[in-house]
Amino acid sequence: MLIATAWTTVHRAMPAWYARHWYPLEYTSTIRTHAERSGVPAELIAAVIWRESDFNPAARSSQGAVGLMQILPSTATFISTQAGGPAESPDRLAEPEVNIAFGSWYLHYLLDKYGDDRIAIAAYNGGETNAAQWVRDAAANGRPLTLDDIPFPETRAFVRSVERARAIYRRVYGDELGVR
Repeated sequence: MLIATAWTTVHRAMPAWYARHWYPLEYTSTIRTHAERSGVPAELIAAVIWRESDFNPAARSSQGAVGLMQILPSTATFISTQAGGPAESPDRLAEPEVNIAFGSWYLHYLLDKYGDDRIAIAAYNGGETNAAQWVRDAAANGRPLTLDDIPFPETRAFVRSVERARAIYRRVYGDELGVR
């Protein structure tokens, strides 16, 4: 019982040495490079990578999403046609550098489109069309979108998880990620 209590206490406190075990960080220089290029906070990119693939570049979803940031090939094609999008071919999406370039650009696009981190993160997971509808529905009720307004349990969990991980990446890896 004492061991379980100690583990629970440490897990809730999440000291840096312990957080590094549960929230690893790889591809640091690539994340920093694309954070600077896209204007997306490096800790947000790291949190999305952690949540989407746990830093496994070979990750594939049942829906066909590819790589570290789990980009759908159709989304990569869209990104490649946009002004200021990554110069790399979407055919190279499995490569970590290319995947992070596309995912970072897309996060920037969503943050710019919605002007709200939480909605952008929800759109990253649940899709732009769905997020736009959720925002319209909330506005029709005279209020901004809240997490409880998102009808997809997976997307609500994704947003919560990314927000928590983002705070941990900022606190634990701030210096490595160039967080100011």
